[in-house]
Amino acid sequence: MEADDGRIFGGCNVENATYGLTVCAERVAIWKALSEGVRKFRAVAVVTGAEKPTPPCGACRQILWEFAGDVPVVSVTETGGRRLYTMSELLPEPFDL
Repeated sequence: MEADDGRIFGGCNVENATYGLTVCAERVAIWKALSEGVRKFRAVAVVTGAEKPTPPCGACRQILWEFAGDVPVVSVTETGGRRLYTMSELLPEPFDL
């Protein structure tokens, strides 16, 4: 997550035996930023070891929308694959408050 002031907040998947309680890297990163007082964001980066660029999962999309809005999301692979999205493209009908 890139905050509006340029700070970068990283995250990693936090997995456990009960898969339902696993937390994705995107949510870890945004929660770290929020806990540091950040309220405005410039972009999200997703880096994966998969063959193709991978966008955030559905749960992450909703959280990112609620806290970061319609920011750019760049997904890259370790082998150089790259794809650019916007949050409104990934979540066209978000659940808003």
